[in-house]
Amino acid sequence: MKSDGTLIIKRHEIAALLTLDECIAAVEQAFKLNVEGQSLPPGVLESLRPDGGFHIKAAGLKLAGRTYFAAKVNGNFFHNIRRFGMPNIQGVIVLCDGENGYPLALMDSVEITIVRTGAATAVAAKYLARPDSKVATVCGCGNQGRIQIRALTRVLPLERVYAYDIDGAQADGFAHDLSAELQIEVKPVRDLLSAVAGSDICVTCTPSRHSFLKREHVNAGTFIAAVGADNPLKQELDPDLMVSNKIVVDILEQCAMIGDLRHALEKGVITRADVHAELGEIVAGRKPGRTSEEEVTIFDSTGTALQDVAAAAIVYEKAAGAGIGLELNLTE
Repeated sequence: MKSDGTLIIKRHEIAALLTLDECIAAVEQAFKLNVEGQSLPPGVLESLRPDGGFHIKAAGLKLAGRTYFAAKVNGNFFHNIRRFGMPNIQGVIVLCDGENGYPLALMDSVEITIVRTGAATAVAAKYLARPDSKVATVCGCGNQGRIQIRALTRVLPLERVYAYDIDGAQADGFAHDLSAELQIEVKPVRDLLSAVAGSDICVTCTPSRHSFLKREHVNAGTFIAAVGADNPLKQELDPDLMVSNKIVVDILEQCAMIGDLRHALEKGVITRADVHAELGEIVAGRKPGRTSEEEVTIFDSTGTALQDVAAAAIVYEKAAGAGIGLELNLTE
């Protein structure tokens, strides 16, 4: 593949090139490759503000004989829609040749971030949820909540979804749209805890800075995907919920720094040794996933650049092959 130009790829082009199913497969492979030593180790850098902040996530993967490196710069400001009429999350991904550093592509990060985050939950659910899970609660009914449910339907026989959001109208719209799209029952709820009590799965994908899901709210056998905490100030799970339950993380060091795991470690109710596995260890067969019907399994999903580079590589290869995107020579 030639490297004499950098492709500029827009969000709508990414949406047309990247399917959820292939992203799930690519993310599963990325986690596996990481534990097998076929990656450039992922890292994260945060710069926070009271009303939001920025993060840089970077990693590389060896894919089909070629090494790709990606660095994502995202701004997360969760009042943007209300204040400025702009997306809450904005940013770019730079995809480079991992052997020589050439910038292969510069692409919008929003679509990839949304899809790859849902893909990670699907991979985790494949190994950690009960295979017959039919009822899910989603807390947070924005774009991420939507992709979470779409992704779960790819790996589990979901029949009913409870949709909760602090903005009731948001939950209503979510339920209306996804019930028609997925042809399953999606019901808006105002009582989160009652919904969780009647669910096999609970997904939390909010910008919360205070825990709201507690040990007593969760029944035996539940799979929890904690997606929202991706900086040190965010928190969705009460630390005591992690005690004596099976904790799986995307990347241990990252979750200890910015995930819900951070708060449990800080409180001193668990140690790193209490973390069962990184998701890649389970995918690679090095550690077991769910081993009983009764255990509560928790996936602490902080979002890793392994997911970004896997998805960005798909987009780049398809775009380069089809002549999509604006090609520029940035080195002239």
